[in-house]
Amino acid sequence: MRSIWNGAISFGLVSIPIKLVNATESHSISFRQIHLDDGGRIRYRKVCELDGEEVPSAEIGKGYEEADGSIIPITDEDLAQLPIATARTIEIMSFVPADEIDPLQMDAAYYLAANGATAAKPYTLLREALKRSRKVAIAKYALRGRERLGMLRVVDDVIAMHGLLWPDEIRVPEGVAPEADVTVRDAELDLADALMATLGEVELSSLHDDYQEAVEAMIAAKSGGAFEPSEAVVEPAGGQVIDLMAALEKSVKAAKASRGEAGAAGAAGEAATQTEAETETETEADVTPIRGRRKPAATATATATAPKAVGGKKSTAASAKKTGSGAAKKTAAAKSTSKATTKSTAKTASKTAAKSTAKTAKSTSAAAKKTTATAKKTTKATASRKRTA
Repeated sequence: MRSIWNGAISFGLVSIPIKLVNATESHSISFRQIHLDDGGRIRYRKVCELDGEEVPSAEIGKGYEEADGSIIPITDEDLAQLPIATARTIEIMSFVPADEIDPLQMDAAYYLAANGATAAKPYTLLREALKRSRKVAIAKYALRGRERLGMLRVVDDVIAMHGLLWPDEIRVPEGVAPEADVTVRDAELDLADALMATLGEVELSSLHDDYQEAVEAMIAAKSGGAFEPSEAVVEPAGGQVIDLMAALEKSVKAAKASRGEAGAAGAAGEAATQTEAETETETEADVTPIRGRRKPAATATATATAPKAVGGKKSTAASAKKTGSGAAKKTAAAKSTSKATTKSTAKTASKTAAKSTAKTAKSTSAAAKKTTATAKKTTKATASRKRTA
């Protein structure tokens, strides 16, 4: 790789000759401006404003324009004579933990290569020191006519340098965050967590530029004269979110489906909501009918006398209460079963089977009466034991 800058790393009293190499490259496709009428290329020519003649690059220099429009010529020799220690040196200022560097400051990236055999030893020393300390070096250097801030870190077996913006070049995000107060519910956070977990991780090396590939394919097709524009229109994503919970649930399902997971069921938040609703329904089904019925006399008596009992009597009263309540529940269940069976049989049986249905209902009713009688006997026995105690 071709170096773009030669200099040295100043590490205390140690000087390490290095070459600066670009660590990144652009793969974007560049277009030329053309004349639509005849396809001729449009070129920019550098013309002097005073004489109107085109000027070659060798005769073009630098100048600073003042407020009144006058130009002060600045030469490379003028810049080279400035009293700046970083003119040809990457001067390390300090070593800090990597997490102290704000990613917003990150700029261009470079590789630092040892320049010559004598630079191998100090280069390796600095590299291993950075590895062992798990820190990065903050340095100042000059490049392309200005002093810059940099961060040195180890990438594989190479020292890399990231150009950093100066702290005053980072803008304060005023007026960027939503001004209205927004409350995020735990259920929404749970669904967001579920979506994040479903999407999982991705190998960055597997990502590529789809747009660039499409442009390259279009150029290849047009050069062969067989290009046919697609009529498909891709609608841009976005728009107003009406139901955030529904959007999150659909996103989780879509992510699971794209990853080939069987079922693609709803998220944990949806299941939790359904479970809560079912629990409330079951509670109402158990409690509401019992509150609407009268308690048996023996149960009411046991309940009324329970606070006066002490020791073993209290436990006996509680037992009587539970027994009476259980008997009442069995009686209610038996009567409910009898009614449900009678209605179901009346709807589904034919006229010829009416007598058989009536017999079934009578036998079921008799069973219900026996159950009720058993419950009353149990209640009386409990009450008798209570008196004996």
